[in-house]
Amino acid sequence: MTQLLPAGLLASSVVAASSANLGPGFDSIGLALGLYDEIIVETTDSGLVVEVDGEGAGELALGPGHLVVRAIKRGLQAAGVSAPGLKVRCRNAIPHSRGLGSSAAAVVGGLAAVNGLVAQAGSIPLSQTQLIQLASEFEGHPDNAAASVLGGAVVSWTDRSSDPPTYSAVSLRLHPDIRLFPAMPKHRSSTAEARILLPAQVSHVAARFNLSRAALLVVALTERPDLLMAATEDMLHQPQRAPAMPASAEYLQLLRRCKVPAVLSGAGPALIALSTASELPAEALEYGAANGFGVSEVPLGDGVRWTSGVAVRS
Repeated sequence: MTQLLPAGLLASSVVAASSANLGPGFDSIGLALGLYDEIIVETTDSGLVVEVDGEGAGELALGPGHLVVRAIKRGLQAAGVSAPGLKVRCRNAIPHSRGLGSSAAAVVGGLAAVNGLVAQAGSIPLSQTQLIQLASEFEGHPDNAAASVLGGAVVSWTDRSSDPPTYSAVSLRLHPDIRLFPAMPKHRSSTAEARILLPAQVSHVAARFNLSRAALLVVALTERPDLLMAATEDMLHQPQRAPAMPASAEYLQLLRRCKVPAVLSGAGPALIALSTASELPAEALEYGAANGFGVSEVPLGDGVRWTSGVAVRS
């Protein structure tokens, strides 16, 4: 029997952005970035109220179709509870439609906020494994979701022998010398549209190339950052997406010509450089500024945090 939560419960979550693929690790390797959305949920007597501040304000639908609301309702269902009404407040800092995992963060944050509600009702909160599974069901792949749940760097995988597929992930210890420099353009792109550009089949040559680079990427991220240039090479998705985002493609090539390990962040159009230097070369910064890319160092992100009763943003 589903437990009905009383009105007046308050919970919140803070969830990080993420960068997925990192070149050859398509749909499998990702890391969390220190840009955070905050979600505050209150149970009410009836109805639904959605408020959005920051990124997406005035643009997103403020009803049951809102991604955070859908995630909250899915989390309540998974926890075996329901709410007569909800007030949902989203304070967004993660840029939308740039390749920084804003959709995954919305889902993870909504699911995690449910934990703050059910904890007050004496129910068992959703585990990290459950959060990854439920969030990845929204996404269709676990790399962004797993990074937002666990924080840090992750390797994730999918078992499609079950229905729905089973999504799993493990954490990696990012080498302390690696610094993260996202480059965020003003224009946006759609992940769904970017996926359309990918061919249904790939050659054995491309598959072998990416297998070797993905394996090397794990070594480079954890032990040998000097190998990042070779480890971030890709043949499966970045060249195919380049025509749809020419400024990003050109910037990517410039960074790599400057010996900076750089990749598309997710499906783009943002880029991310993974460097052991304290700053990017002047030529790269000048190109970014001239072409509308905001470039700054961002720390590695933490795993999602949730609490009952009060907001958790510091």
